[in-house]
Order: sequence, then C-alpha cells, then structure tokens
Amino acid sequence: MSSDKDEKVESQGSKAEEGQSQETSKEMESSKDTMITGDDLVAKLAQLNALRNQAHLNSQVKEHKFWNFQPVPKLDEKIEDTEQPGPIDPIKTIADIQKDPYKLADGFEWSNVDLNDEKSMLEVYNLLNENYVEDDDNMFRFDYSAQFIKWALQPPGYVKDWHIAVRVSKTGKMVAFITGIPATIAIYDSVIKMAEINFLCVHKKLRDKRLAPILIREVTRRVNLTGIFQATYTAGKVLPKPIAQCRYYHRSLNPKKLVEVGFSHLAPRMTIARTIKLYQLPDRPSLYGIRPMEAKDVVSTTKLLNNYLKQFGIKSIFDKEEVAHWLLPRENIINSYVIVDSKTNEVTDLCSFYTLPSTVIGNPKHKSLKAAYSYYNVATSTSLVNLMRDCLVFAKNNNFDVFNCLDIMHNDTFLKDLKFGKGDGNLQYYLYNWRCAQMNPQKVGLVLL
Repeated sequence: MSSDKDEKVESQGSKAEEGQSQETSKEMESSKDTMITGDDLVAKLAQLNALRNQAHLNSQVKEHKFWNFQPVPKLDEKIEDTEQPGPIDPIKTIADIQKDPYKLADGFEWSNVDLNDEKSMLEVYNLLNENYVEDDDNMFRFDYSAQFIKWALQPPGYVKDWHIAVRVSKTGKMVAFITGIPATIAIYDSVIKMAEINFLCVHKKLRDKRLAPILIREVTRRVNLTGIFQATYTAGKVLPKPIAQCRYYHRSLNPKKLVEVGFSHLAPRMTIARTIKLYQLPDRPSLYGIRPMEAKDVVSTTKLLNNYLKQFGIKSIFDKEEVAHWLLPRENIINSYVIVDSKTNEVTDLCSFYTLPSTVIGNPKHKSLKAAYSYYNVATSTSLVNLMRDCLVFAKNNNFDVFNCLDIMHNDTFLKDLKFGKGDGNLQYYLYNWRCAQMNPQKVGLVLL
C-alpha cells in the first residue's frame, strides 16, 4: 500500500541525493585541472554512491517512528553471517503480557471477526476489495474472494482471536482489519512457532488516524498471549528490516488483454499478433501422468515438500493436515498437480498456483484480471522447466490472464526459458522479534499469501 508518508520519504531521499550530486559536481569542477586516474574515479564514484545510499537510508530511518521502537533490526543495522540468530526482546512469559486490549481513539472499538458468519465475511471482503493493495499507478487492486480469505485464514489450528477488526462505534461499520495464523517456521537451524501476519488494511479515509500501528500492537498482544513471540510477514515497501528482498516476474498467458488493461506493453517493433504468437503455449501438458493432486497423495506430498524445503534458509514445516489444507485443489482458490511413480506410488513432482484476481480500475473494456501466483513446486523426475511449462498450460487452460512468481527457491532456473518478464514490484520478507543475517531470494523457501 502506498501512502503520503511513503511519498514523503521518497521525496526526502531524492532531495538528499540531488544535494549530494551538486556538491560533488562543484568539487570535481574545482579540480578539473588535476589529473584523475581511473582508480581515483572509481573510488570517487563509490564514495558518491555510498553517500547517496546513506542519505536515503537516514531519511527512511527518521520516518519509521513506529518500527524504530519495535523488536526488529534497524534499517542501518549490519548483521553478519557469523552472528548467532535469536530473539531481539528478552524472553517473556504469558504472565508478562498485557491482558486488556490496547485503547483505541474515541469513536472506534475492537471487534473479533467470525469468518463463518456470512455478514462478517461480506464486510471483510468489501473492506479489502475497496481499500487493500493497489499498484503504484492505481490501475489494479487485489480482489480476494470470500472463499479465498476463508482458506487463507482458517488453516488447521487457526485462532479465531487473531482475526481482528476495528469498527466505528456509532454505526458498527468495519474500517480496519488485521489477521494472524499459526505456523511452524524454520530459520536456518532454528524451528519456531510463529504467527504469519496478513491482510493489514485500513479504510482509505482513515489513513491519517494511525490505526495501523495499534492494529499491529493488538495482534502482537493476542499472539503473545498464546505463548508465541515471533512473527513473519511480507510487504511491498521497505520497513525495518527485510531479511530478504524478492522480485516479481510475470508470464503472459493472455497478451492481448494484458496490453488492453495496461498491465504490459508491446515491445518495440512488435505487433499484437506477433506477441500472441511469442507467448503461445501447447494445448495440453507434455509430462506423462501429470494430474490434479488428490487426497491419496497427501502423505507422500508432505514428505516430498518438507525434504525439498530443507535446503532453504527460511521455510515452513508442514504436517499432513496442513498440506491437505494448503494444496488439495479448490476451485478458484488453489490448483495443484502431481506426478506419481507407478512402481512406488510416491509423489515425485509437484507444481501449484493459487488464484488471486485483481480489479481493473477505470478500464472501459475489462473489469477483472485473473492472475495465477506460483506456490510450491518440486521437480525430481523431470526438470523444473518442463514441470513449470505444464503448470503454465494448466493455468492457460483455466482461463488465467497472467502467471506471477517470485525469484525465490529455484524459480530463477525457469524464468528465462519460459519467457517470464521482470516486474516492477519487489516483495520484502520480514521477521518480528528475530534477528538473523539477510539472505538472497534463492534461499527463501516460504510463500505467504
């Protein structure tokens, strides 16, 4: 989500860079008669770049008034690979945790959200649909379906008390929302019970009421009361301090529509006909035996997935109930496909994607963009390129317009071959109350919805 605050940070960073550039220009002009070697020039450019980065960082540090007092690493904090990972705050017990909810401003009240109540579910859907994540150009907004929200927030062992809303006291109107779900997360050599925090949303007209910080404090308090003191979350913007910065990539499935809605543009000297031909896919999958995942595959898939994820720096550890919940196919929510060894009846390969459409804002021809998001993919009997090519075919045959993925896990091995284009957006991964070294995207084995 973008905000005036974010724009202010960027503006300050730009001004700092411009000022530094002017000073450097004057310095270089005053010494134009001095012989500068190649090494001197490289050193000056490196120094200038460091100063620019520091100026931008300093402006961001000053703006993060809330996060600067939370148990997260500071943006300018350096964490060495050799440092022992661990909690930032001293170890607490449930007895140490505040029992009463945080006080809201006059006119607002807390509300627990029952996702099984049709009226409450509709309120959540409308709030997210009208106020949740938009792209920087305000052309697209995520359109989570009610069924998707229930799937995302009701995994095995979910805690009702972690689905929190703020309402206007007089009218009962829902104006803010935040959630958590329990998860077992492994970070390097540590296995930790955590909360995955998601769906932080504040009504557009109330963004100046500082509801987001108190929502975060309240969900933290409720999570702590269950004996869990760490959390993980993602965001499109940079906060203190990402453990990984990942990039989105996009693969066109319906190029004509993507151009018409402004999601993508024709390359130089390309026509729409040539673009359609460029992104054409086979009508059918090519791998022998690949089929939708079934309940009988759950135990084997659990073993395959957990073994695969061991190699990454951060990942979920799944039990069979969680694999059944997250991966068994659900129409318009999650698609999963497997290959099974005919001799052992063991699952050898898995590919999956979830459904997350976006509302197209202000386009006279199209109202919705159907996007598939890569989930978990494991290839052992074939190459990941071949497996993901079939995954694209399944997505195309299910009328998706675009297939999105992050450059996490081994995804970078198929991006070029399968004609994925680099997107404009980054996704930052964060840990709350856990300090560890940063990792590159290829060490991330965790997908958060």
